[in-house]
Amino acid sequence: MRNVEDLLQERGIDICHETVRHWVDRFGTFFAHKIRKHRSERMRQSPQWQWHMDEVFVKIRGQTHYLWRAVDHESEVLESFVMKTRDKASALKFMRKAMKRYGNPQIVVTDRCRSYRAAMKVIGNAGRQECRWHLSNRAENSHLPFRRRERAMSRFRRMRSLQKFASVHSSVYNHFNHQRNVESRPRFKSLRDAALREWRELLVA
Repeated sequence: MRNVEDLLQERGIDICHETVRHWVDRFGTFFAHKIRKHRSERMRQSPQWQWHMDEVFVKIRGQTHYLWRAVDHESEVLESFVMKTRDKASALKFMRKAMKRYGNPQIVVTDRCRSYRAAMKVIGNAGRQECRWHLSNRAENSHLPFRRRERAMSRFRRMRSLQKFASVHSSVYNHFNHQRNVESRPRFKSLRDAALREWRELLVA
């Protein structure tokens, strides 16, 4: 937020970093919701609709919490959910929340945590689970941007603030992340321009 304050100061706009925080609190959730809605409508029809699910340990005031995450086959984060436990009830709550928004995937790739299998038996899609070696690398690699921001923000102090940050950050990161190292330069520039146009449409709305 202080970086945004400095960038705007360079352009002649004098604001406080607290103003930026209020902007994020007010508009961040709205933008993230619009991005997720557009993403879910486009990808529900994909025949390759595949999820990679994983959880990461997060410390909040010395206590261990779990950030559950669902990533699709294009490495974009679909859902993030903070829980205090790593049991069947937590996995079931997270999966129902994700499926309510994005529908039922064709394949669900997980690690060997037993909570996933128990939850999927309740839902009725246990036959779609895969947990072979290296299949969950896509979900595990998706934690890296979050970890970088966690260090920059000196960790989190409340579950509520972690939940809000994780949901907004993942959606905005998805929107502007186009894998520069994979795409050709013309292709990357076209994707970036399209993302900026869609972002401006969100701002106008």
